[in-house]
Amino acid sequence: MEALRGHRELQTADRGKAGARWRDHGLVFASTVGTELNPRNVSRLFRQVLDDAGMDSADWTPREMRHSFVSLLSDNGVPIENISRLVGHSGTAVTEMVYRFQIRPVLEDGATAMNEIFPGGGGPQQAAKAPEDARTTEDGDVSLDDP
Repeated sequence: MEALRGHRELQTADRGKAGARWRDHGLVFASTVGTELNPRNVSRLFRQVLDDAGMDSADWTPREMRHSFVSLLSDNGVPIENISRLVGHSGTAVTEMVYRFQIRPVLEDGATAMNEIFPGGGGPQQAAKAPEDARTTEDGDVSLDDP
């Protein structure tokens, strides 16, 4: 919230400098005259921020930063529901589909937890045995009914 308050102060200063040229569109992120940001200007400013941070701007895009954000959250145990909300998804399905490689540790941790809760499950190699009176039907199903 502090960052947004600081941003609002900068935008108020921009509004004062722009005077009559300011066009109020109610945007949180606006140009220095209140209009929508131009994608080329955003890219240029993004590269400048990376350079100022000592990062090679040729190696990063906003998309890569977003994926890295998800990876870092996932690797540090943030629940998928929280990650989904933070990246603006309405539910976890889209997050799981788009970021399936980044959230793998969360899913693996969930599988490990289930193995600890239900020890000896063993998966498919330890499938339950059919009762003695069970038979296999022509289509491969198991039946307890008389033939």
